[in-house]
Amino acid sequence: MRDHQRADSPAGGNLPAESTGFVGRSAELAALDEALRVSRLVTVTGPGGVGKSRLAARAAARWPEARDGVWRVELAPLRDPGLVEYAVVEALGLTDHTRRAPRETLLAHLADRELLLLLDGFEHLAQACAELVACLLARLPRLRVLAVGRRPLRLAGERLLPLAPLGEEEAVELFTDRAAAQGVVVGDGPDVREVCRRLDGIPLALELAAGRLRALSPAQLLERLDDRFRLLTGEVRDALPRHRTLRTAIGWSHELCTPPQRLLWARLTVFAGQFDLDAVEYVCSGHGLPADDVLDVLTELIAQSVVTREETATGVRYRMLDTVRAYGADWLAAIGDAERMRRRHRDWYMGLATWCELDWFSPRQAEVAERVEAELPNLRCALEHCLSEPGEAHLGQYLAGSLWFYWVGCGRLAEGRHWLRRSVELETEGASRSAGEQSRLKALWVLGYVAILQGDPVPALAALTECRAEAERVDSPAGIAYAEHRTGCLALVTDDMARAEKLLRSALERYQEIGELNSNVLMGQVELAMTRAFQGDLPDAVRLCEDVRRVCEDHGERWALGYALFVLAYAAWAQGDLPRARSLLAECLGSAHTFRDLLGSVLSMELLALVTVSEGDAAEAAVLQGAAAEMWPSVGLPLFGSAYYNGPHELCEGKARERLGDARYEECVRRGRRLGRAEAVERALRGGRSLRALPSPRRAGRQEDGTRQPAASPTRKGGETAG
Repeated sequence: MRDHQRADSPAGGNLPAESTGFVGRSAELAALDEALRVSRLVTVTGPGGVGKSRLAARAAARWPEARDGVWRVELAPLRDPGLVEYAVVEALGLTDHTRRAPRETLLAHLADRELLLLLDGFEHLAQACAELVACLLARLPRLRVLAVGRRPLRLAGERLLPLAPLGEEEAVELFTDRAAAQGVVVGDGPDVREVCRRLDGIPLALELAAGRLRALSPAQLLERLDDRFRLLTGEVRDALPRHRTLRTAIGWSHELCTPPQRLLWARLTVFAGQFDLDAVEYVCSGHGLPADDVLDVLTELIAQSVVTREETATGVRYRMLDTVRAYGADWLAAIGDAERMRRRHRDWYMGLATWCELDWFSPRQAEVAERVEAELPNLRCALEHCLSEPGEAHLGQYLAGSLWFYWVGCGRLAEGRHWLRRSVELETEGASRSAGEQSRLKALWVLGYVAILQGDPVPALAALTECRAEAERVDSPAGIAYAEHRTGCLALVTDDMARAEKLLRSALERYQEIGELNSNVLMGQVELAMTRAFQGDLPDAVRLCEDVRRVCEDHGERWALGYALFVLAYAAWAQGDLPRARSLLAECLGSAHTFRDLLGSVLSMELLALVTVSEGDAAEAAVLQGAAAEMWPSVGLPLFGSAYYNGPHELCEGKARERLGDARYEECVRRGRRLGRAEAVERALRGGRSLRALPSPRRAGRQEDGTRQPAASPTRKGGETAG
């Protein structure tokens, strides 16, 4: 987990080091600290708006015993219980290319780690969360879970911390603090105290009320609040008093909004998690809310604490608290506009996915990856809508297929397969024949591609065979090309080089005929180069990859370029040009790590190890092999069953063992296994210099291509003392 630690948090994790806007709660913090000390499962419960998430975040941020970090999983945006485990994998920053279920991935990656998992907003997914937590706690003895919701998980050993509203002094402190944030200074006089009393000390209700102080004095605010309470007290008699208080406070805030503000409040509820201004302006404008007015109206909702503004790596984004969102969603349904807004939300994110797929083949690949990562909750929401609404299956197939670059290039194979498999199981009724056919073909070849990379050849071949047959039936040249390409890829990784070369050449010819040029096409040419290299024709492999390199540099493409550089580095090593091989591999490894492309990372690491032992540093080569060994279990391709892909590893191991002896070799491998992924990559890029700061740790290569063995580099004499 160390490769995902935050620079500002010594323990690591994805939780900010300090929870902002926190007032009071010293007794509750102490109680939560004590509960975490004595129990591995603590659940903070309480009504909406009472401050559960803030308290839990504050306690988690200062928890001292999470050696491997504190990791927050935001569950509120999820709709499908089946995505809970994927959300945990995502929050932990885990990359797994195998066909393992996400729960198995979690168990494998978290074994022997000491961390705190914060599950925030689980109540609508309580059963799925309870099953996952029970399994994780039973199998991972060093794991602690801090859950936040309106109800318990009801598991054995669960320690409950019901959170009450703020006491009078803390409520007044929060209210005056939020008033000051609005530029309004209020004392702690009787009107302020009465407002806090009438709002039962519920933090969200206090913040909403304080958001009105720019227009109302505390006395005016109290008068209007009293009117609202008298009006609504009888409307929700079955609710608890504090639930009535919060709903009344939110309703009162809603009443004080202008009609455009109420309209935008309702429409914003179709978003899941965070959203940006462009999305708001498209989805929420029109029908009484001109696009030019959206920003001004949104600004007012932020000032009134209905919407929060957040600075993120992808720019300014916004969100609504769950309780506020739920109130607005009721209004959206009441005015009969919910279905139209969900369709507009779907349309925006389908457009976003289309743009991102096109922009992946550009200098903006890294930005595209970050954008899709930030928008994943909304993309999931759009996918769920398409796959659950009658007549929209073809849109779900299109959307799942268009995100191929994210599933494949950014380490999300398991979730991608989840959506792709669901989409192709549906009939494409309601679509035009052409649209439905093309969407299904795309989903099928992407499903086959994902299954190949997960090391699952049987379903991969089934999907690609179906894609090829359907493409021929409807006369789709693109569908035939992609099916042929990925079938060739399957032959490549299963060592059938002659068949792989034939299929890949045919696919590339088809791409050229239809004018197709993108990252997939370039990968096809790299894969063809691999077949040539593995069959001994290094000059042809170099020619193919140099051509890919030129095209990539012209278009700013980095992902496919990384694999071309790998082949060029292999050729440089085989020709004895070790400095060039190392330089190419450094670029290749850096690119793969940036995109969380685990396959590219581990292939580069293995070849770097071979280059390193060829330079004369057997100890450092063994360390790199150890680091690669930690990555292999998360790579789905069965490359250790491939004589061709396994060649560099076997050759390197043989040379290193011969020079170091078995005991010394195994010791260096163990050192490499101790490295986190990011640490291993940094070390490889530095040429092994970081190893010297570490404390002491508690089959033959194929030569069928006739290439000569490079001599050890004279500049690395004595390098085997590393480690």
